[in-house]
Amino acid sequence: MPKVLSKREIKDLIDCTNNIKHRRIVSLLYSSGLRRSELLNLKIEDIDGKRVLITVNGAKGNKDRMTVLSPTVLEELRTYFKEYRPQTYLFEGPRNKPYSASGVLKLIANAAKKAGIQKKVTPHMLRSSFATHLLEDGTDIRHIQLLLGHDSTKTTEIYTHVAETSFKGVKDLLS
Repeated sequence: MPKVLSKREIKDLIDCTNNIKHRRIVSLLYSSGLRRSELLNLKIEDIDGKRVLITVNGAKGNKDRMTVLSPTVLEELRTYFKEYRPQTYLFEGPRNKPYSASGVLKLIANAAKKAGIQKKVTPHMLRSSFATHLLEDGTDIRHIQLLLGHDSTKTTEIYTHVAETSFKGVKDLLS
């Protein structure tokens, strides 16, 4: 079963991320459904501001795909870019190398703690939350499959087990 955060918890998590680079990392992981490794390997040219899309090259299974880019996050990325001036990778650490995986893990854990979220929050939970929230908002499972880069809808269907909409029509047996 995927572990998911509520929309409120996602907002609190982002709001409790003060560093501009860290905030953009958290926002992009959630709003685009990226895996941590995909985010860390994003290059500047992978961001298509005109079409508001992200190209994910060499994702899991060495597949390429496109995913959505929130217009809000795009504007935030422009601000981030002006301040940090990355050279190759969208998020860089020392010597223009990709930002570290452990750094992402740590910044999300710190933000969750500041936000008062009791459960252990991981980058993958943001991806799971992305898929679940899209499903709850009525997005077709096939579209979610494409955005996540799953080979089969069977893999994507796991999010139906945690989507609130799956339980909304169940009658209260005690009423």
